[in-house]
Amino acid sequence: MASNTSKKPFDFLLFMTVLILLCLGTIMVFSAGAPHASNNMGDTYYFIKKQLMFLPLAFLAMFVTMNIDYRTLGKWSPVFLVGSIVLLIFVLLFGTVVKGARRWIYIGPLNFQPSEIAKLSVILFFSYSLSKRKNELNSFFKGFLPYLLILGIFGVLLLLEPHLSSTIVIFGVACIILFAAGAKISHFMLLAVPAIPGLVALIIFSPYRLRRLVSFLDPFKDMQGDGYQVVQSLYAIGSGGLFGRGLGKSMQKFLYIPEPYNDFIFSILAEEMGFIGVVAVLLLFLVFIWRGVKIAVNAPDVFGSLVAIGITSLVAIQVIINVAVVTSSMPVTGMPLPLFSHGGTSLVFLMSGIGILLNISRYANYDRI
Repeated sequence: MASNTSKKPFDFLLFMTVLILLCLGTIMVFSAGAPHASNNMGDTYYFIKKQLMFLPLAFLAMFVTMNIDYRTLGKWSPVFLVGSIVLLIFVLLFGTVVKGARRWIYIGPLNFQPSEIAKLSVILFFSYSLSKRKNELNSFFKGFLPYLLILGIFGVLLLLEPHLSSTIVIFGVACIILFAAGAKISHFMLLAVPAIPGLVALIIFSPYRLRRLVSFLDPFKDMQGDGYQVVQSLYAIGSGGLFGRGLGKSMQKFLYIPEPYNDFIFSILAEEMGFIGVVAVLLLFLVFIWRGVKIAVNAPDVFGSLVAIGITSLVAIQVIINVAVVTSSMPVTGMPLPLFSHGGTSLVFLMSGIGILLNISRYANYDRI
């Protein structure tokens, strides 16, 4: 790629798209979470107050990463990678168990999931390393296999929590970065040989995953059991119609859908804003992906290009999986909707990644296309 060291304004269209999505997401957190907060926390504004508390931190994180040269982050990426592995080990030893999973580290009033840090760490390290040894990808053992071993470490640590959804996201993003860096399709085909039986084993030998798969095939057969969430989600989406019931007027959020402010916030959006609202939000995410890909194509170096495609893929994969889950297009897995689902620390780390993407856009050569 041609070198371009001049610093320009950041991608304003990408920034405005993120801002609109974040504003809509914040409104939906309040709308979807108010009944649950009132009934279980005794405070209708519990979730929105927590979200608003983290918004300034999220914007600060984005502002910081947007103004730090992304190439500096590349030099520190091995440290970030090792640090994220240490945190994943730490959470297994000393983390707090929530709903049967040990994913959280609590530090006083704050808590976070190390898996969120791991996502960015893998993106930065893989991008930096591949930009330095791109030609070695021609060899499976010297070029491709070392990255699989790193992914294997993350996969084992995350599955021990267990946290299958983050494992899928990290593996998906890493494979996209490897492919963009020039990995051969035949290498991915070799990877599929152990990966497919491994995925089948994870489902068969995990009772709750097997139940989710069975309920996915026909959720209405077990409407009061494992199919409950999906059935209620489909009711919400179906009752939204073309224009929706109106903002704040969802019925399914009134203790029918568990935690509607989180993984199933998209179904509340569909119920209140209808098909038109859903299409508008999905179009905004498409604009985000378009700008992210454009930044990747026009980045001044290979490292910037791979980081940009990695962060764009991080958002895209999570959106695709979340929408697929709430529409019963794939088995249920805990996948938040980026910039919408409630979660302060996850929002801070996501906005940090978006800040890096905006930083790369300041060096991109948009005259190329």
